[in-house]
Amino acid sequence: MGQEQAVKSSDTAARAGQSRPDELVPSRYAVRVGDIDVLVISDGVLEPPAESMATNADPATRDAWLDTMFLPHDTFDWALNAVVVRSGSQTILIDSGIGGEVPDFPRAGQFGHRLAAAGVDLETVTDVVLTHMHFDHVGGLLVDGVKERLRPDLRIHVSAAEATFWEAPDFSRTGMPPALAEVARSAATRFLKEYRHQLQTFETEQEVAPGVVVARTGGHTPGHSVVRITSGKDRLMFGGDAIFPVSFDHPEWHNGFEHDPEEATRVRLRLMRELTETGAWLVSTHMPFPSVGRVAASGDLFRWVPAWWDY
Repeated sequence: MGQEQAVKSSDTAARAGQSRPDELVPSRYAVRVGDIDVLVISDGVLEPPAESMATNADPATRDAWLDTMFLPHDTFDWALNAVVVRSGSQTILIDSGIGGEVPDFPRAGQFGHRLAAAGVDLETVTDVVLTHMHFDHVGGLLVDGVKERLRPDLRIHVSAAEATFWEAPDFSRTGMPPALAEVARSAATRFLKEYRHQLQTFETEQEVAPGVVVARTGGHTPGHSVVRITSGKDRLMFGGDAIFPVSFDHPEWHNGFEHDPEEATRVRLRLMRELTETGAWLVSTHMPFPSVGRVAASGDLFRWVPAWWDY
């Protein structure tokens, strides 16, 4: 990768707004992938029930892992990241955060004002890529007033399998709490109603812009996708919900939000092997912000190697 640079929280050069004065931590981080700009933006932090992290794990084993990470046993902090990519004349938003879909997660839903504080105007976004249609990925597009600010010719890229699945979703194999399953169903239904005519669906993969390719993996949801960004010798993958913090120690643990847990495990292992072989950077939705790092082999498992922040 080319030069990495943190965008300091005190940056006053934002063109379209400022960070809230009570925010004491950085919420955006800029990297260069060859000639392509990538900006990771934190939507905040979710607090799901801890058992949803590993529904097939022995509770004592899960609690022991949480202890090693200095995390409580009941709920845990789960980062929520989205990405802005600038390639050529295109500005691409990858996922959109949770919006206001779950009031019980008051620390999330920050994406709108943080996007503005980073100097990214919604009116300039030419494309949206959705890794999948869970509420914490489409919710930002459902916030009041957002659609009216988006370009009428906006292209929203999502796999055909994902759009089809949410016409009649099946939650029978997830470990989602019933209330969150209903939120997921409602958010996807609203999203399809609001944006159906702007969808650009694909079967296997689609080039969104020069060097930016979205490819379906399945697993987490039937149409879950990752985005591979390539420019010159530099590579970065946005992994969506394929890889979580616990995946490095326990890739076999099933996440409660996975609609096909066994396939999600196969996808996770395949992507992690790819990342170790290519040396590509990884950014993932729920890795701790700024979620920029590499994956290294560690015996039969994997090791997360976070990027050194560049100020």
